[in-house]
Amino acid sequence: MDEIAYVVGDATRPSAEGNAIIAHVCNDIGGWGRGFVLALSNRWPEPERSYRRWYAERETNGFGLGALQLVSVGDGLWVANMVGQQGIRRSGGRPPIRYDAVKQALTKLVAEAQSLESSVHMPRIGCGLAGGSWDRIAPLLESTLIAQRIAVTVYDLS
Repeated sequence: MDEIAYVVGDATRPSAEGNAIIAHVCNDIGGWGRGFVLALSNRWPEPERSYRRWYAERETNGFGLGALQLVSVGDGLWVANMVGQQGIRRSGGRPPIRYDAVKQALTKLVAEAQSLESSVHMPRIGCGLAGGSWDRIAPLLESTLIAQRIAVTVYDLS
């Protein structure tokens, strides 16, 4: 557990024994409909429903950049909706990814993964529609999850 494991495969089908959390980055405007979230919604309806409800009730529940929502999708399997993207479009030449918010959400994910005795699985979060760089995301995983000896697997589609 000293480093991120990289595999070719589908992040919605974690290759793990024991409990697993599938983590991904969401935006802060309630949008769900492009990118990895489509793969999640094709497997389970609850992560999208929970995210949309969380957004709709945001005045009272802590929704916002850096927030984390854990959604159970099966026995020993959860999806972590992490709000790490401001909007869905570039603004002033800046992509929607907010690295500080991703780090805040990952820090919260550490506590959840420890509590559930879970490994964490993900695509290259924040590097698709959010416009982030893996060279900046990977160190965030290392300083949060990996530093706390939580197994992390990153999936690249073939």
